[in-house]
Formats: sequence, C-alpha cells, structure tokens
Amino acid sequence: MEFGLSGGMIPRKVKRLFDERREPRLEPQQGTAVLGWRRREAHVALCNVSSFGAMIQFDEIPHIGERVTLQLIDHGAIAGQVRWVRDGHVGINFAAPLK
Repeated sequence: MEFGLSGGMIPRKVKRLFDERREPRLEPQQGTAVLGWRRREAHVALCNVSSFGAMIQFDEIPHIGERVTLQLIDHGAIAGQVRWVRDGHVGINFAAPLK
C-alpha cells in the first residue's frame, strides 16, 4: 500500500455525524505501545485498535500524512501513517492490515 495525502486526511474540528469505519474498534489487549516517528520513540497510550489502524493518546502533534511505526506487544513494529490529529489523540492507518 502506498501512502499519500488525500481529502480524507484533514484535521477534524467537528465531530463526525456518521460512523464511516470499515470495522469495529476493539479495546486494546495492552495499554501502551511505542510510537516511532521523526527518528525518535515515544511511549503512548493505546485507545483502540482495529486491523486497519489504531487511535493513540499522544502529547505531541505529528503531521497529517507523516509516516510512523507503532510497536505492539502482540504484533511487533507496524508501519503506518498519521490519518488525523485531534485533542491529544492521533489516528494511525496501518500500511497493511493486522493478522
């Protein structure tokens, strides 16, 4: 899967009126993960996970479209891209679905 910016990757200021998710989000089996970004690592809180992405709690503000990795205990490091940023939360879209 190739990453690129699209109209779907915009900062959201208004809450969605409709749920457009491909699948339900699950409570994570673990409470934390390690986010790799800008040649650094940060421990982050996992809010939810699906096979296509995750929502994390993160104090810094990455750029929409920025490439990151998310290290999950049960899956190792997963390549992804920042999809949205809002109120201390970041949505990450995985490059390949989790198995």
